[in-house]
Amino acid sequence: MISPRPFLTGLFQAAVDAAQPALCIPSHLPPKPRGRTVVIGAGKASAAMARVLEQHWDGPLSGLVVTRYGHHVACDQIKIVEASHPVPDLAGAAAALEILEQVSGLTADDLVICLISGGGSALMTLPVPGISLEDKIAVNRALLRSGANISEMNCIRKHISAIKGGRLAAAAAPARVVTLAISDVPGDDPAVIASGPTVPDPTSFAQAQEILARYGVVPPESVATCLQRAAEETPKPGDPRLANCETILVAAPQASLEAAAAVARKAGVTPVILGDAIEGESREVANVFAGIAQQVARHGQPAAAPAVLLSGGETTVTVRGGGRGGRNAEFALGLAIALNGAPGISAIACDTDGIDGSEDNAGVIVTADTLSRAAAAGMNARSRLADNDGYSYFAALDDLVMTGPTLTNVNDFRAVLITT
Repeated sequence: MISPRPFLTGLFQAAVDAAQPALCIPSHLPPKPRGRTVVIGAGKASAAMARVLEQHWDGPLSGLVVTRYGHHVACDQIKIVEASHPVPDLAGAAAALEILEQVSGLTADDLVICLISGGGSALMTLPVPGISLEDKIAVNRALLRSGANISEMNCIRKHISAIKGGRLAAAAAPARVVTLAISDVPGDDPAVIASGPTVPDPTSFAQAQEILARYGVVPPESVATCLQRAAEETPKPGDPRLANCETILVAAPQASLEAAAAVARKAGVTPVILGDAIEGESREVANVFAGIAQQVARHGQPAAAPAVLLSGGETTVTVRGGGRGGRNAEFALGLAIALNGAPGISAIACDTDGIDGSEDNAGVIVTADTLSRAAAAGMNARSRLADNDGYSYFAALDDLVMTGPTLTNVNDFRAVLITT
């Protein structure tokens, strides 16, 4: 007999464990250079990545990485700075400027190791001249509420940044730049992870303007002027300044899904991986997943119960209400409504970094009696969903998953368990 809660949390833990820097960094370290080794980076996992690098590097290091508040890991040679995510702050801007200074004046004998993970775009913020940090923050806030996906948001971020979209690598030339990246983006595109500071950028100013228009985001005048002027494009593929750059993907969502699938098999549950790059409105994705789960329960397709549907990626939330909750709470509440108490179906939806949006939970658990327990407590699921209030809904049911920072980030993890 499978006990849903420990089974689902066990799958989530397996997914997180598979992406830990201690497991994925050591085998990908580059050879030592003749000159200096400078370590830079940004992201929720960057401090943990830096510590593992230090432990496995034979020789002197210097540098700086910036991570989210609460994600600090002490290092001996590499400076660790904490800053705000998902909305940037002055600490992140100061860290970005210092990172640029760290890589200036290097030679072809020097090596830059860049440690990149999810969250790096907001954490390493340095607006182009003419745009204030406040204006960049305003654009970021609007994008987070608009329903734009991560690729679209990062296209805009690159074109109002002095460090993203390959500009950091250009500043480090002619040094060799090796980027070790933990992917948190659908498709694992290095140009999207943390807005690709060391990767050529195929997007344009025109695309950035079109995205803002599509989502009805009216930027501050300084941002609109910058995008219209299109004075200096980001480095494109083939740019000679990036010729000595290499990006290595050290951890990605698919490997974490496979780790969870292995745990399920050992428990006698058939895993079905639906995809590692699922996107779309959280509540709409939930409707689709509910339909697949019910197909398993009723018809044994695409697998017979007991089975678990596994997926990764990054859904989005178009914020229209005033409630609390990240995209996983939104997905879970939508799923509970769509399942409507269907017996034998439960689920977990969490962010592998341990933080769902800007809340203090990793995600939530849904059970067959979620709606009935909430109704008994006087809560209406549909009204809470309309108010984007998934966090409060599941908090009242004691169904939040609380892990604290996991010090890695391979995006969202969802598992829908069907036992009958």
